[in-house]
Amino acid sequence: MKSLRPSRRVALAAILAVASSGALAQNWKPTRPINLIVPWAAGGSTDQITRVTAAELEKTLGQTIVIVNQPGASGSIGTKSAFDAARDGYTWTAGAAQDLGPYQTLGSLNASIKDWNLFLTVANIQVIGVNPATPYQNPKQLFDAMKAKPNAIPVATAGVTSAGHNAMELIAKATGVTYRHVTYDGGNPAVVATVAGEAEVTTQLAVEQADMIRGKRLRPLATVSDRPLELEGYGTIPPLSQTLPGFTAPANYFGIFIPKGVPDDIVKTIEKAWVETISKSEAIKKYATSRGALFAPSSGEAAQKAVFPAIQANAWLLFNGGKAKVSPDTVGIPKP
Repeated sequence: MKSLRPSRRVALAAILAVASSGALAQNWKPTRPINLIVPWAAGGSTDQITRVTAAELEKTLGQTIVIVNQPGASGSIGTKSAFDAARDGYTWTAGAAQDLGPYQTLGSLNASIKDWNLFLTVANIQVIGVNPATPYQNPKQLFDAMKAKPNAIPVATAGVTSAGHNAMELIAKATGVTYRHVTYDGGNPAVVATVAGEAEVTTQLAVEQADMIRGKRLRPLATVSDRPLELEGYGTIPPLSQTLPGFTAPANYFGIFIPKGVPDDIVKTIEKAWVETISKSEAIKKYATSRGALFAPSSGEAAQKAVFPAIQANAWLLFNGGKAKVSPDTVGIPKP
């Protein structure tokens, strides 16, 4: 057998080295539990999907993932804790990607969407849900009442930047209505408050309202979308575009976020897990089907591209509504 010439031996060695480093880069094995901060209260949309996803990742990583609920300041407190933690790969956070960009415009966290590694699982849709004791049978009746009683009808959400607040601001922009914003430390508390009569309306996510809708403790009027929603055990919730022709809203993606700057082998390992495990997860698919969410796993640049329209919409709604301290275009978020 002929021996390789020196130049070819060097080339072969380089190829083997790259192949070896690529394999090692996707084989990170955590040696201690991972802290996964949910910056909202237990039971809400972020808490729900994060617990399902964490259980799937534990099987792949062979390590415990500890869920830590740290609500406050519309999710920015827990998110900041993860961003400020040591970049050793053992502290993650979770939530709606549309929140990450606006935190910078609000002055609550000096980090853009590009400062995070995104690992998306589902896309959620907001629903206008009302307490059954209210007289509202459709969106028009609700909007007419809001116009007749400016700033009076209480709407419960998880706070500024939350999915529910974003939805109600889109509605206000499209209709000219005003409302009384009642905030809670998560989507689940906001939904429970509406059921209890503390608020008349909630515009939180379908996944947070699903059980109450099926139990007839909330009446869904419409999805905050141009698409209807088939909710298992209930039926079809019509889109708001039926009442407001031309109304649209960008998809609201949820997932797990790891600050950039952690070792590359950790990121590559999680990316591999997303392709081989999360994208095929029957548990997450079942969650999406039963709760009224869209199964939509992605990571890397595909995830960054998917979430940006919602970040743009959210950031500019907050700024135009006088809630943001910094103009979005100064932090890389141009007008949509």
